[in-house]
Amino acid sequence: MAKYQKGQTNNKDNAFIKVLKAIFVKDIIAKLICFGIAMAFWVIAVGLGVSSPGLSHKVPFFEGFADNLTAEFSTPLRIVVSIIDFIGIFLIIYFTSAMLRKNKNTAIIKFLAILTATLMLLTSSLLSFPLFGGIFGSGLMVIVVLIIVLFPHELRRTILRMASKTEGGREVKAYDCTEDDLRASANDLVKAILNMSKNNIGALIILTNQSVPAHILESGTELGAKISQQLIECLFNTNANLHDGAVFIRGNRVLSAGCFLPLSQSQTLSRELGTRHRAALGVTEQYDVVTIVVSEETGVISVAKEGKLDRYYDAIMLNDVIEEVYGLKATGRRKRRRSR
Repeated sequence: MAKYQKGQTNNKDNAFIKVLKAIFVKDIIAKLICFGIAMAFWVIAVGLGVSSPGLSHKVPFFEGFADNLTAEFSTPLRIVVSIIDFIGIFLIIYFTSAMLRKNKNTAIIKFLAILTATLMLLTSSLLSFPLFGGIFGSGLMVIVVLIIVLFPHELRRTILRMASKTEGGREVKAYDCTEDDLRASANDLVKAILNMSKNNIGALIILTNQSVPAHILESGTELGAKISQQLIECLFNTNANLHDGAVFIRGNRVLSAGCFLPLSQSQTLSRELGTRHRAALGVTEQYDVVTIVVSEETGVISVAKEGKLDRYYDAIMLNDVIEEVYGLKATGRRKRRRSR
């Protein structure tokens, strides 16, 4: 049997194009804003003498500001170091803002911006505050500590998501089945989900094209069985022992059933959604998986991905999501749905 590999038609050129798109296309507006902020931050910080305080406070302000900037471009080595320094500042600002925006903490961004500007002024060699300069001399450490204290869960999720990447974080994965087998499995999976939704049978299904963390699989019962509509519905039958847990699927195989998942600590999740939805959201916050949830109370089908939960999916939208995970060409058009 020939193996099907997700993205098997892609080559090195396509990978290079993807990298260029990730850098210059994806989230480009936010990147441009962060670039401008980083540029202003770097110029002001260097001009004030925050990074290399060597001027006396007796030097006229504007003269000292210009001298500090000129010194950073005095030799080729200093130019290279300054460019690397600026790129580092830009990356810190961009990834910090991305993390905060993703977790809807935009108000904290303003707070950190004001705090950073204040620390820059207090530690400036041109202004030379004798007491404040000594107390806040390690201004960056103050900001880092504040981020760690204020956002422990966000940092933990980010680190776990990075650590969960396997084989160099590649998305191309081989399945031990043909493309037709994958399409047949997707079709059976959609039928089972729609049938459970119709009968208000709760379900929690995890789709992945990556290696699944062993401790999650071991929390349930390992199966390794081929997907079928009857098997999926049987696993979530209320009389079955495994119906309360999650089912992990990779390719056309059910890896494990009855698995326990980490719960999301998000405060923005609607109160009408229970533990099953929190588990669906929680596992996508930590790992690169897609979760499909069927509500036991309403029969509503929801999909969680990258820490975001979308509700009210139909057959076409479900099929698109599953085929996207499998690396197949989606056959339908996605419709708009309500987010949490």
